[in-house]
Amino acid sequence: MRDIMGMMGKVKEMQAKMEKMQAEIASLEVEGKSGGGLVTVTMTGKGDLKGVKIDPSLFKEDEIEILEDLIVAAHKDAKDKAEAVMAEKTKEMTAGLPIPPGMKLPF
Repeated sequence: MRDIMGMMGKVKEMQAKMEKMQAEIASLEVEGKSGGGLVTVTMTGKGDLKGVKIDPSLFKEDEIEILEDLIVAAHKDAKDKAEAVMAEKTKEMTAGLPIPPGMKLPF
């Protein structure tokens, strides 16, 4: 019976840590860059795009396709950074728990 009570306590503790981590991720802002810094996007840890900065040298009619590709690349860079931060926070929080490899948290 003690094991069940101990396990329930750990579940509550884990739930509180998850809620804290989710709040931290929601408030996280990351920047992604492409084109050597010609395009920069800012997004939240949840993937919401907050802003785009474009170097004025890219405003040429014949380079619109390049600009579009750079925006997509900068967004991917920011998203990858946000996912890396989330993975690291999840790893720290679940250290020592018997979680199967590849299982993503939060569910």
